[in-house]
Order: sequence, then C-alpha cells, then structure tokens
Amino acid sequence: MPVYENLELLNAPPSRASRVRARLMRSVAKIVRIWPAPPPELLSAMRILVIRPDHLGDMLFLGPAMRWLRQRLPTAHIALAMGPWARPALPACRETYDELIEIPFPAFERRKRRGMLGRWRLFSPWAQKLGAGRYDAALICRPDHWWGAALTRFAGIPLRLGFDTLETTPWLTTALPMRNEHAAASNLRLVASLTHDTLSLESNAHPLHFDLNARNLGYADALLYNIFGTHEPQPLAIIHPGSGAAIKLWDVAKWREIAMRLTQNGLRVLVTGGPNERNLTRDVASVAAGGVIDLGGETSFSLLAGLMARAQIVLGPDSGPLHLAVAMGASTVHLYGPSNPTTFGPWGDSSRHRIIRSNWECAPCDKFDWPDPQRHNCVRDIDVEAVWEVTQQLLQYI
Repeated sequence: MPVYENLELLNAPPSRASRVRARLMRSVAKIVRIWPAPPPELLSAMRILVIRPDHLGDMLFLGPAMRWLRQRLPTAHIALAMGPWARPALPACRETYDELIEIPFPAFERRKRRGMLGRWRLFSPWAQKLGAGRYDAALICRPDHWWGAALTRFAGIPLRLGFDTLETTPWLTTALPMRNEHAAASNLRLVASLTHDTLSLESNAHPLHFDLNARNLGYADALLYNIFGTHEPQPLAIIHPGSGAAIKLWDVAKWREIAMRLTQNGLRVLVTGGPNERNLTRDVASVAAGGVIDLGGETSFSLLAGLMARAQIVLGPDSGPLHLAVAMGASTVHLYGPSNPTTFGPWGDSSRHRIIRSNWECAPCDKFDWPDPQRHNCVRDIDVEAVWEVTQQLLQYI
C-alpha cells in the first residue's frame, strides 16, 4: 500500500516557530474569559460579526448556522465577513445577514500569497474598519484562523468566540473545545454557544441550502434544451472533475471510463468546470462514444446550481461544486484523498451522498500544498470499479 515518504511529518508536534508565536500571542492577548449567558434583551439588540475566510464549499457549510442564527435573533444586526472569492456561494446565506464585508484574508488567495509584510499591512486598516462597526460579538468560524481572531481583538470587539487551537485561543474570550465533527456542525455549535442554546448537529435538522431563483433555473432549462433539443425527461449525470487543489484530482482516463459507462446506461452527461479548468473538462469529455458534453468555463455558480437541480447524479473529487450538488438535491459521489471526509464530507443523507476514500495509509493528511502533486497519487489510485459500483447503486433509485 502506498505511503508518503515523509509520513512521520504528518503527525509531528507543532514547530518551534509555531510554539514561539503562540507564546507571543498569549503574552499580548487578554486572559481567556468565559462568556456568561446574556439576557434576551441584550441578545436581540446585539451587533454580531461572523468571520469565515474560506472558499465556496465552506460558505455552503456556513449556511445552516447563519439561517439558525437569523431565526434565533431576528432583530440583531448580523455582519458577515468573507473573502471576495466566496461571493458566488452567497445565496447559501441569503437573507441571514444585514451587512456584508469582503476582506482579502491573507493565505486564502488562490494565487501567489502575500508575504508576512503584506499580511500585516492589511491588518491595521481592517482592524480600524471593524472597530468602527462597534460590534458586540465576533464568531471566528474557522478553527485555526488566528489572523481573523487577532483582528477582532485589535478591533476592540468585547466578545470573541471561536475554537480552542494553539494560535487562536489567546485572542478569544471563549474557546470551544475541538471535536472530530463536520465543519457544518462546528459552525452550528459555535453560533449556539453565543446564545447558550443546545442544537441538533445533524444534517437532516439543518440541511444545506442554495437560494436559486426561477430565472437562473430557467437559464439551466434553456441550456439543456439547446444542448439536447428536447424537454423530454431523461436522466442527467454531471461530472465535475476539478477541484481547488491539484492533489485532489482523479485520473482523466478514469473519468472518461465513467462518462462512457453513464452514456451506455442511458444517461445524458455534462462535464463542468471553471474557466481555468477548460483543458481538464475537454479531456474528460473526449470520449470516443460521444454523447458527453463539455461545459468547462461556460457556467456561473448559479447556472451550475440550476443544472445540478436537474441532475440525478453528480460525481467528482472533494470540491465546493460537489457540496452545491448536495444542496440542490442531486445524489452525489465524492472522491477523497488528502481532505478529511469527517470534516468536509457531504452534509446530507449518507445513503444518497456517497464517499469513496483513498486506501493510502496516510490519507487523510489535510495537506494540499505538496510541492509535486504528481508524486502524491492518493486520489488517482482510487479504482474505477470502486467508483462505478457506488454509482450503480445510486442509479438504481433514479
């Protein structure tokens, strides 16, 4: 069974630099205080800042917690601070916030990252801007997001809730214990800690949602008609082979095989992807038997949601669009290697949303920036027959 050459590094203790930085933070941050249960009249008038710096899938996972928070505190002022890269997923949180703040959070750009100097140049202006918002409480939804937690501390926000991690805890007034749980469940647990409520942390109680209006659904229907020339119902499958990290990708030839088998079983097949994934989607769609349509770079996130609302099954590696498919009601097949499906798996009925894991001993490692992704084949080693077996099981219910 394949293993990484540096497997021992995956479970190594924090580096000396991390420990030194954590000690420094603890020396300048206030002593952690426990947030007492607030009176109802205070909660209803609160100004609350919710910070989630991540990308599309993480914004989808935030939706259930944001909807619950809005229902629980309908008159509170809720501000959502997010990275500009997550804007396409905002319909997952529609009508849950009163104010939207886009912050170019360092280390989350999917381009050349800012150096240390660049990170701190951003810090002071944004601390001043958030301070001007006079928020009563801040919720740091990403457990290890020390930069955002420190930002709220220097913004003077009196209540700062997050998770108990080495570098984040010093900046918080309340640090929740870490658990081996789904990211959506963590978000729910965090917002409930503000009000001292107890919530069900199950997907059936707080499902994913993506607010798709009739116009966007109509665009999807029109596109399908233009492609296939009929409004007659016929099972539709979507393969979304791309992901935000190269190490998550499956082998193109294996996707071609799955696409061909889907067409042989009477399904129409679309291959979707972003503008930077056109080469990948073209290669996957180049099945000799034909009948597989390449839509790489041709769909917005909302149009993709409309297509997924019409699909019976969606397949791909761990990615935001696969979680969008869950939100739109399609059955899904997710391939996992370095990412942890316990934390980032499909948030839905496990009988309809299936996970296929790499059998490498070191998976999941939660490392996505290996210098040579081609040498780390944990996802690419997943067998075609394993994917097809699960796909057939889901097709029985179509």
